[in-house]
Amino acid sequence: MTALIHPTHERGVTTLTLDSPHNRNALSAPLVHELTDALKRTGKDDDVRAVVLTHTGTTFSAGADLREPPQPKALVALLRQIVKLRKPVVARVTGHVRAGGLGLLGACDIAAASDTATFAFTEVRIGVAPALISLPLLPRVDPRAIARYYLTGETFGPAEAARIGLLTTAGADHTDIDETLAPILDGLRRAAPRALAETKRLLTAKVLEAFDLDAGELARLSARLFASADAREGMTAFLERRDPPWVL
Repeated sequence: MTALIHPTHERGVTTLTLDSPHNRNALSAPLVHELTDALKRTGKDDDVRAVVLTHTGTTFSAGADLREPPQPKALVALLRQIVKLRKPVVARVTGHVRAGGLGLLGACDIAAASDTATFAFTEVRIGVAPALISLPLLPRVDPRAIARYYLTGETFGPAEAARIGLLTTAGADHTDIDETLAPILDGLRRAAPRALAETKRLLTAKVLEAFDLDAGELARLSARLFASADAREGMTAFLERRDPPWVL
């Protein structure tokens, strides 16, 4: 099988690259499994100071793979692993992020995007809700803004994503994303590993509380919605590139 996650390592930073071009890096069961395993390995590696999560192609992640979706528990476990990993995880985005892919950004400690990135919570348009990804997102993103984008499925850009707290930083027009990330990664390389781990634990305590309190209920909600008639019609319409019948 072709690997869907490609790791590289440079000066204490391991980069994990999503490389599933056939489905625009959608969160399929195999990709979730491979990314979970890769994160476990980096978590145990004393040579890794920080992790960068990035992608090939023009899409960071198209969301859940509708043809080969992961089990809800597997996706929750992946998101929790990113949050709980004792090393900072930095998202590097130069393309589109949709639906479940935004959960990866929410789970990361730092998220940076170029001016070519776009974002949308598209779940309501196919008859489901952004349930599981709410675990890392709701504690971190502006509540008024996330209400708008959850409910409407509108597309927005990197400046707005940074304003509402989805991103840490958005590159200016034509600014190379690696120039934007350079001082961030330099700062992480200068930090003591144990201090980084304890500081991350401080920062993620409230997010992990959300997982402990709500993960089971949201997993059941997600499973129920994905099994609904609306979801079947919404996903069929999406795959057939047509509007579902509820569009006015």
